Amino acid sequence: MQVAGAIEQGLKLSRLKCNITCFPIADGGDGTGSLIIESCKGGVIYKQVHDPLGRIIDASFGLIDNGQTAVIEMANASGLRLLKKDERNPLKASPYGTGELMKFALDAGVTRIILAMGGSATVDGGCGILSALGISFFNADGDSLSAIPVDLINMTKIDDSLLDKRILDCELVILCDVNNKLLGLEGAAAVFGPQKGATTEQVQILDDFLKSFAAITEKQLGINITDVKHGGAAGGAAAGLHAYLNAKLVNGIDYFLSLTGFDNALQDSNVVITGEGSIDRQTLQGKGPYGVAVRAKKLNIPVIGIAGNVPLAQDDELQQYFDVLISINNEAFELPIAMANTQQNLIRTGREIGNLLAIDFKK
Repeated sequence: MQVAGAIEQGLKLSRLKCNITCFPIADGGDGTGSLIIESCKGGVIYKQVHDPLGRIIDASFGLIDNGQTAVIEMANASGLRLLKKDERNPLKASPYGTGELMKFALDAGVTRIILAMGGSATVDGGCGILSALGISFFNADGDSLSAIPVDLINMTKIDDSLLDKRILDCELVILCDVNNKLLGLEGAAAVFGPQKGATTEQVQILDDFLKSFAAITEKQLGINITDVKHGGAAGGAAAGLHAYLNAKLVNGIDYFLSLTGFDNALQDSNVVITGEGSIDRQTLQGKGPYGVAVRAKKLNIPVIGIAGNVPLAQDDELQQYFDVLISINNEAFELPIAMANTQQNLIRTGREIGNLLAIDFKK
């Protein structure tokens, strides 16, 4: 909302006479849950759960649809933002707290759970969540293992006999903000492990663990989770929950826009302004601005994309969706300075866009 408000402020400072509709979006990452709850006029419930390192914290989830649907943001209980930089270690981090929020939602009697998975601190295939819901993990000697990768690397058996069966009667929809699959160079460990504090050596350990997890899952359930689109989201949690909880994996931005009525907001629009930190080829892999642009283009509405960083060279594929790409940074700054100036730069960029749109070329 702050970003949309800054762009709106800039447009109002320009010479353009216009009506502005602010429609904050999210694609499954941080903030998705709160935006859905606000848009759907839901309520918020606070509970005590475990953070990624097992410490007790207060976390929240939302209820919409007259209490029938829970909206859970994984980052609230298991997010990277909950850890100091020197605490980040996905070999020892668990999303157990997210599973606890899911249990609280089931206790509230929901029939559907929407789980936004972005911003997690973990790379465990969702084992921590499964553990909170009753699934156990064992080594070759039959010893029970803690649901963290540093122990799960010795896993040979998964026991789901004590799984909370209520979750199987509940529709579980996972909003994914990436298309990555579980394993390999584009997998959960290789791409997202370093962002969560993993060293090069730890990335390999995590990828080997996920490979073993996938093999055990296929042997026991007959489900191959290595080829599942979006399976690498949240450190592979999307793949694990798909296999053991029948979770439906969806493109986060597309689901979000449909749920919150974005198409209705487009009906009277002449131009759409959207953006993110960096608009590049990865944007086309299902990120928020891409989802917005696709819907706008179906109605032949021009799209202006703004970002802290845009490609230097022309990109024909990006320009199929974004009529104009604008960097909000006027000068070359180090990243921390650029981020500190974001609001000011958004206001200025909004003003300049408005002034450009106000030019009357007929004179």
